[in-house]
Amino acid sequence: MTPCSILIPAHDEADYIDGCLDNVLSQDYAGPVQVIVIANGCHDDTAARARARAGDFAARGWVLQVEELAQGGKIGALNHGDACAGPGIRVYLDADLRMSPRLLSRMVEVLDVPEPRYAGGRLVVAPAKSWVSRTYARFWQKLPFVADTVTGAGQYGVNPAGRARWGEFPQIISDDTFARLQFTEAERVLIDEPFVWPIVEGFQTLVRVRRRQDTGVTELARLYPDLMQHQGHVRPSRGQLARLALADPIGFATYAAVAVAVRLGRNDQEWARGR
Repeated sequence: MTPCSILIPAHDEADYIDGCLDNVLSQDYAGPVQVIVIANGCHDDTAARARARAGDFAARGWVLQVEELAQGGKIGALNHGDACAGPGIRVYLDADLRMSPRLLSRMVEVLDVPEPRYAGGRLVVAPAKSWVSRTYARFWQKLPFVADTVTGAGQYGVNPAGRARWGEFPQIISDDTFARLQFTEAERVLIDEPFVWPIVEGFQTLVRVRRRQDTGVTELARLYPDLMQHQGHVRPSRGQLARLALADPIGFATYAAVAVAVRLGRNDQEWARGR
């Protein structure tokens, strides 16, 4: 069967790495899998916790490899993981995401073709603690870009022909978007299996993260303008937005308030993390 490497960049993920690895082990894929945890700039025991799980993977015939980098940063971790990965399909996975049990096997099935392909699961927002985040998420995940396309938000895979489209990840904000835009809409495949994605908590944090996401797209447009032709339909039409607003006026008001706050401020932070 087709070999697959799963790259998991992890910065101070001691509270999440066991759950992430349990989730990978729960996948129903029967082929060979190499899992690479790239602990970067950690001040906790992320790497030790990951290494302690090597026996669980070996019992299944899979390989768990833990790499430690002194320097923090997701881009460096991704590039190091790519350098360690074997041939075959590459799956990129953030440590705080959870895939449905059939998602990996479905991804491999879709990606096991000679033509360049990019694939990912259907994003489902995890239950949030704060009212504003729950309300925002309820509306946001119904937008066409989230509901009907491959977002690539921390979870996606590419086949060898697809990964050959770029070399190392550049030092940019939106690495997930950079990878997604290497492919046309016709080459991106949405798999109808969910992955659970945690949303940040609270209005101000939502604004900071959303502002940084917008800044990342602006950066890509400036540095790689040719890629932007692959964006596709990322913004809802007025008609779509109106229908969604009528169905959930409170959700729309929350979404709109965050959008207005994003436009009124500026991104003066290197990173914004909500947990």
